[in-house]
Order: sequence, then structure tokens, then C-alpha cells
Amino acid sequence: MEHTDSPARLLAGTCLAFTPVPAQRHRADGWTPETQQCFIRALEAMGSVGQAAKAVGMGRRSAYRLLERPGAESFALAWDRAVSMGRMRQFDYAMDRALNGITTVRVLRGGSIDVSGGPDMAIVRAALREDAAPLKATKDTY
Repeated sequence: MEHTDSPARLLAGTCLAFTPVPAQRHRADGWTPETQQCFIRALEAMGSVGQAAKAVGMGRRSAYRLLERPGAESFALAWDRAVSMGRMRQFDYAMDRALNGITTVRVLRGGSIDVSGGPDMAIVRAALREDAAPLKATKDTY
């Protein structure tokens, strides 16, 4: 069964619903309303502007420039919510790994197998690291 819901339909009625930023020029590879909606979904999933922009085929700087356009207020509010939700999701993921650990399987020379378990401290440290930048997605703060 194929899932065919559009990004707009997936966001409808959620705290991530927003009015897309009006296009200055019509470009097939630009920030279309669908690209903006996919970006917000990716941002909510990842909590990282750079990763979310890359996921939709756009650049990080281009995403921040989109915030500076007239009519971007609704998009900026959805951005802030998505970043907050994404960071919380990543924090939860890291805490799950800290509490439950991970299993690593390595195949060594000669074909022997090493199985070890324990917390993934790199991701725990990344989740606990205090981000110096505020969450507000405004041109004055980034």
C-alpha cells in the first residue's frame, strides 16, 4: 500500500501548519510551498537546519534567506516549533541509548565475531551539549 498524503495534508491541523512564504520568482528548484512543507517536516524529525535543508535538496544559507523574505512570519513560527520538537526527539533518542545501550557486532580477522553492548556516549554527549544559539528563527538571532 502506497502512502500518498501531501506534506500540506500531513501538517494540516498540527502545530507545524503554516502559510508558505510567497515566491519572489517561480523556479522549479526553488522554495516551493511543497519544499517548504517538506523542510519543516524534516526539521521536526532531525532538529538540524543543515540536515533538513539537505534532505529537501536546498542549502542551509538558502533556508535562512527564506526567513528574511516578506510574508515569512508563519513559516518562522513553524520553524521554531519544528526545531524545538526535533531537538527534543534527538534528546529522547540519546537518553534511550544511554539507558538501554546499543549492541555492536564486529566481524574480526579470521571470521570471529565480537558482540559488545553499552551506551553510545558520543550521542549522549551531543544531546546533552548546551546549544549556545537561541531557538528563535529570526534574522537577528542567526
